[in-house]
Amino acid sequence: MARALHLYLATMTGGLPAWQAAANEEVHVARATAERKRDVGVGGEAKAHRLHLGELNDSEVVQASLDGDPRAFGELVRRYDQRLLNFVYRTIGDRERAQDLVQETFVRVYRHLHRFDQSKKFSTWIYTIASNLAKNELRNRSRNPLVLFQTLKKNWDADHRPLEWEDTQYKPDDLFRKRHLREKVEEAVRQLPEHHRIVFVLREMEGKTYEEIADITACNLGTVKSRLNRARNNFAHIIAPMID
Repeated sequence: MARALHLYLATMTGGLPAWQAAANEEVHVARATAERKRDVGVGGEAKAHRLHLGELNDSEVVQASLDGDPRAFGELVRRYDQRLLNFVYRTIGDRERAQDLVQETFVRVYRHLHRFDQSKKFSTWIYTIASNLAKNELRNRSRNPLVLFQTLKKNWDADHRPLEWEDTQYKPDDLFRKRHLREKVEEAVRQLPEHHRIVFVLREMEGKTYEEIADITACNLGTVKSRLNRARNNFAHIIAPMID
């Protein structure tokens, strides 16, 4: 993934304004550093500082980053990178494009961090940015049949990968059923209309509250609950024949 991000940045920064090239590089370094820390140990002072950042809430980490702490932004990336990737991927159905959009999310966060209202929840703010990028991607895709076909073809090719036996305590038949069900759920989610899909993913897969969803989608609570109810009914109707 780090190599893909590096190649993405190498191709994208050439014609960008200086601030965005710098933001891209900062996000890349933060993500690469987070990955290295998962793979190898860090010693002494660096480890103690990382543990200290891990004990802070999001708003405090944001403030640390604004105060010049070079590791603070990496802590935000560590907390939200995978969560945002799961959310965006479930929304648009294309993992590689989701990685690009999550990268762009962090670039925008880095650029506008000084504007973040720390009386609000950072998670709501960053999910709002990612959600808007995902919605724009879906709109652009619907206007471009070639992009839609390429995405579908990529998903067809991905279906032929071997089973991943990620948990040895399950029997092979159990793992097959578990993965088959997950694929059917994701397939059914992709068939939901855009405005239903986003609230469904945020609530049922990301565990967001109604209030958080309202903030992220810029809708009132009544609209969120109405859309979620319709999304649940629609989802049940879509998935029922898939799992009979």
